[in-house]
Amino acid sequence: QLPAGSLQLTLYQYKTCPFCSKVRAFLDYHGLPYEIVEVNPIMRKEIKFSSYRKVPILLANAGSPLQLNDSSVIISAIKTYLISKRNSLEEIVSFYPPMKTVTEQGKEVFEYGNKYWLMLDEKETKRVYPVKEVRVEEMKWRKWADDWLVHLISPNVYRTPREALASFDYIVREGKFGTMEGLFAKYVGAVAMFFVSKRLKKRHQLRDDVREDLYEAVNEWVKAVGKHRLFMGGSQPNLADLAVYGVLRVMEGLEAFDDMMAHTKVQPWYQRMEEVIRKAA
Repeated sequence: QLPAGSLQLTLYQYKTCPFCSKVRAFLDYHGLPYEIVEVNPIMRKEIKFSSYRKVPILLANAGSPLQLNDSSVIISAIKTYLISKRNSLEEIVSFYPPMKTVTEQGKEVFEYGNKYWLMLDEKETKRVYPVKEVRVEEMKWRKWADDWLVHLISPNVYRTPREALASFDYIVREGKFGTMEGLFAKYVGAVAMFFVSKRLKKRHQLRDDVREDLYEAVNEWVKAVGKHRLFMGGSQPNLADLAVYGVLRVMEGLEAFDDMMAHTKVQPWYQRMEEVIRKAA
């Protein structure tokens, strides 16, 4: 437990972004109070202070102000800080260096080294991960959530023009838009994302019916958790549970979410996650 006021957090986000949702799930589960700044996804003036132009961004003050980028880095760094009292948050963040890489499309992006690792000493590691396999499993499924599961969201929520319009209605309602800007975003955005989802479907080699890929991925996760554990973390969620839950919950209220609940075995685990996060928050 942290002393009151020892860690001041501000999360810059889009509410419907799966990466932002992962961070909120993590912060809520760990009972960490934080302020939310909803970013306008068109103008993005709320993050003009930052050369990093994506969300989530977490501003953290634990004695000195720090900017943390990338959802998995944010989660790993803050979790390390909660467990390890030896290091300052500034020192911990330095263990996750940004590295500039170029995508196949020729676009420069930042990747972060070690982002699925908690920077703990041997004693702390033993306490959190009693056996090596527990750590390996958690890291594997956190990476899976980022590299695979998250890419199934857009093709599923924008699968048809009708679903795309329903998704943008939700995005505009929950996001930070002006009245005219919201109307423009809803109709133009829905059309644009319907076609973008087709490109994503091709890029990630998804089936004609993208629901099948979603169902298969979600059932793969349920199988990995197994019948004898409440969560992948055992009696309590670990960082993989929080990542998968954070990604999936951005579909709540949409047809894709209802279909997933009806056609996979994820519901019992998902409801346990909702309950444990509600209690913690």
